Formats: sequence, C-alpha cells, structure tokens
Amino acid sequence: MHRLRKSVGFEGWSSHPVCRKRYRFIIRSGGDTKACTRCGNTQNLSEGSNCKWCSMALDIENWVYSQLEDNTHLLHGVIHSNGYAHLLCLNGREGGSGFLTGRAIMDFWDRLCSSLAVRKASVMDVSRKYGMDYRLLHGITRGCSWYSEWGYEFKSGSYALTKEAYQSAVDTLSAIPLSEFLFQGRKPRTQLHSIISFYQSLSCSELVTVKDLFSFLLQMIRENSSKPASKSSVLCAWSKSDVERVQQTMVKILKASGRPQANWVTRWALKRSICKSASPQLIDYCLKHFGGVLVDDGSRVVSSRCNPGSNDFEYRLESVNNVHRLSNQDVNNASVEHVKQDLRYLYETLLHPQTMAEFRSRATREKMIDAATKILDCKHFIKDYLSSTVNPVAINLWCCVELSDELKESPAPPPERLVLPLNATVSDLKIEAAKAFQEVYAMFKRFEVEELLGYGSIDDSITLKFLVGTNGVIRIKGRCSKHGLLRYRMERGVDNWKVDCKCGTKDDDGERMLACDGCGVWHHTRCIGINNADALPSKFLCFRCIELYSKKPKQSKKERGSSQVPKAGFVCRGESAAMGSGSNLSVTLRVG
Repeated sequence: MHRLRKSVGFEGWSSHPVCRKRYRFIIRSGGDTKACTRCGNTQNLSEGSNCKWCSMALDIENWVYSQLEDNTHLLHGVIHSNGYAHLLCLNGREGGSGFLTGRAIMDFWDRLCSSLAVRKASVMDVSRKYGMDYRLLHGITRGCSWYSEWGYEFKSGSYALTKEAYQSAVDTLSAIPLSEFLFQGRKPRTQLHSIISFYQSLSCSELVTVKDLFSFLLQMIRENSSKPASKSSVLCAWSKSDVERVQQTMVKILKASGRPQANWVTRWALKRSICKSASPQLIDYCLKHFGGVLVDDGSRVVSSRCNPGSNDFEYRLESVNNVHRLSNQDVNNASVEHVKQDLRYLYETLLHPQTMAEFRSRATREKMIDAATKILDCKHFIKDYLSSTVNPVAINLWCCVELSDELKESPAPPPERLVLPLNATVSDLKIEAAKAFQEVYAMFKRFEVEELLGYGSIDDSITLKFLVGTNGVIRIKGRCSKHGLLRYRMERGVDNWKVDCKCGTKDDDGERMLACDGCGVWHHTRCIGINNADALPSKFLCFRCIELYSKKPKQSKKERGSSQVPKAGFVCRGESAAMGSGSNLSVTLRVG
C-alpha cells in the first residue's frame, strides 16, 4: 500500500526538541457555546457542564480539543517555552470578524510577541482576499508578502525555492507589459482588452505593467470602501479653457444623439468622435470629469454610469430634477463590487497559473506561469525579534549544548540565554545551564552538564568572568536519559523518514508527498507528475529502483510470482514514475 505524506500543519522549527510547555492564544469568532448531542440545543459553557434541557453531560474536553483544529478563529497563535512561536490562523472581516480588521489582529499578535520576549515567529502565508490568493496579489503589487509589513521575511520556499528565486519571480511577473495583451492584430476586441483599456482611461497616471494595473484596482477598492471619493486636488496639466472646449464638444455629440434621455453614449464612442480635436491624455482627463457637468444654464446635467456588460462608462443628458445626486460623490467611479469582479477576472486571466488565458506570445505565457507558480510556492515567513536587552551588572551568555550520546550531525537545540551574577563560578554556570534546558525541553529532564567545551580541564571554582567576560557565547557538553532522547528528540516526531525529491528538497516543506515503495524515500507528488486531483497509484517506484529491478537476473515464472519489490539501500534522486496496480515494469511517465 502506498504511503502518503501531507503536511498541511507545517509550522517550522520541526527539528527542535519537544518543549515542555506551549501556550495557545485564541480569539474565537463566536461565543463559548456547545450543542448537546442528545437534544441539539446549545448553551453557554459558563452555564454548567450538563445540558439545562435534558441534563445530559456535555463533553467539554473534546470541545476544547476541537478548538485547536478550528480554522475559523480570528486569531490562533502558539508560543513554545523556548521562545519560538507560530501564527496558525488569522481571520479579518472577510474571514468572519464583525469588528476587527486583519491588520488590527496582526498588530495585536505582533505586540503580544514583543511583550512576551518571543525570539522568532513563523507564519505560513495562505491568506485569501476577495476570494484570491493574497500572497500573489500582494507580491506583484508590493514586492513582498503582506506579513512583511510586520517584519516577517522569506524563510524558504516549497520545492527548494530560494529567496533569490522568489524575488526574481516577483520582479518578472510585475514587469510584464500590458501591451503583450492589448495588441490583437485584426482579431475582435476581447473582454480582457476592454477591461485593461477601461482602467487605463480611468487612471490619472499611465498603466504600463501588470503591477501598475493590479495596484490601481486594489487602490480603487480601498479608497471606495473607506470613504466617498472626493474631488481630486491634483493640479491639472491643461488650462480651464482647454478642458471646457473639449467637454463642450462632447456635450454637442450627446445633444446630437437624439431627444432628451436618449440612448446612452459610450466613452469609447465619444473618444472616437473627438480623437482629432485634442490629445488622448486631455480627452481621458475630460471624460474622467465629464459626469455631473451642467449644461443649458443648469437645467440639464451629464449623467454617467458604468455598464458592467461592456466594461465602459456611458453618458447622456438628463434633466436635473430627474438625477439623484449625492454630495461629494464621484459619479465617474465604478462601484466596489464592479472593481472586485474585474479584479477577479484579471487575476484568473493574467495571474493564476491554472486558469491563465492563452496569449499571443507563448513564451510570455510560459514565463508568467513559471513566475506565478513560484510565488504561490513561497509561503513560509519568519520574524526575528532580535532582543538586545542585556543586564549591565551581570554576565549575559548564550549557552549552546552538545550531547555526548549523539552524533555531531544531529540537529542541536537553540541556545538558551543565561544571566549570572558577576561573581558566578564555572560550577554556577553548569547548575544554571542544566536548569535552563531542563525547564524548557522534555528530553532534558535529567540533563547533567559534564564540561565546558573549548577550555580544557578547568576547576569548577574558577570565576566565570575571567574566562568569558560579561557577554558572549559558551558551549557545554552533557548527557540526557536515553528515554528522553528517543521520545522527545524532535517536534516533528521520531519517524526516520528521508526526503530527497528531484526539485532539491531535503526536508518536509509542508507539501504533499509520496514515499517510494522500493527504498522509502519521499518525493513531492507534484514533482512525480501526480496532480492533487489525481488518484494515487497503488504502487510507486522511483526510476532508480526501477533501474535496479530491471538489471536483476531474469527469474523463472515461479520465482517471479513470489518476488517482492526490491529494497534499495541508496538515496533515490532524479526522475520518478508511478506504477499502476495492473502494471509490471511497463510504466506511464508523467513529469510534472
């Protein structure tokens, strides 16, 4: 049977020893209520542990444990006793918060970590906004993750992606020129062409790249959601007479279109009608401020609307009495919902690798898919709180530990900070170091310090200040109980699994993995050509194992019938194949 590894709960620090304590901070989205399994009625947990309707005992303990897996909390963070933290869940208004924004919750979490002297905090950025992956939207518009606004920096990407690869992908996708999608030759005008041209005409500045376009749409959503748009205070590059001359020409076109309240005239039609009378920039400016212009001594007004079907503004003349006008309202701005709808369309057409449209240039599309995939694969970010507070009248040391029962290749626990009096001796250091690691980690419960490394054989009565000064790093060596070493060695568990995927990944990165049935080495399912929607094969062998198996001497039918999948003693790298249940050595290769 195949073995599947799917680490959706990847949090970082998996190689650290198991901490004795961890503290969870949860802001729930709802009240502390639980439904009775017998009668179905709900009651607040503060009202007792028995149902007040049928007196059945409520399983409070299971309810509490279920909260740890609940992804609807406004905030769920965990801080280990060694000072390392994880932000597991954050939901703002779109995630169910009635009052707190995501930014306000994140501000609270950041202040909480600072107050509790957290050393490092990690987060897996799987945030969504407007139904889209926000790490992709924020990446191309700001050049970094949303969490970077609080000091979180790129740690490592899935599929062995580096910081340089992430930044290169962001720069590549952001700089794609919009002209790549606008030039269609003699082909008919598409919806993509219309939407891009529409927002180019609305923007006061030129929209040239993918970054410019998405930044403008997100800015429109923020401005229109927070407050009614006010009149622009930006100085106009044209004189008042130039603007009035062009707008009067457009008014004549509306009057020529027919009787009052005739059919709407599109922005595109107006632009074509006056394209020879003024520059394109002046025409765009006049159209942007055309709605609300009074004509015929104030008896009629230019009414405008945004047509969602054509993604274009439309204008016509109406009686002032028939037009409902709100003060300080920009009638030329598309509604928030309309902009969000266009943003989603552009996201699916230009950004997301699985829904990206076909473009004129196949090379451009392949480059965009590659860059977008890399950005989506970079989810792990870390903040280092870098506490520089020291006691000026004490010895401040970072203490690193080595275990005499382990190989040097084994991952060492993070150093612990020790604060000792100025007259402390080597013996005091050993006692405090042992106590510090015993209080933090379960495997160090019976830890004993044997020696200070790098100083040879020294007497325990020597004053520590003469050896290391008042600040520095010191290494100690000691011994733990074997029971603790076996059970609590690493947060990720004691399973002896090996990752060596063809993408270069050597450790669990939180992505879906499958183990080779021949040698037991783990590979990303995506790297071996298995999509998330595909069924898993009943047998999976990497090519190294297939090659080894094929080179074995041919067996008789009797021997072949009882043969087992070979167990290779080497690391599998490179290409891989999936074997179906009915296959022998005839395999179907799909390289993902």
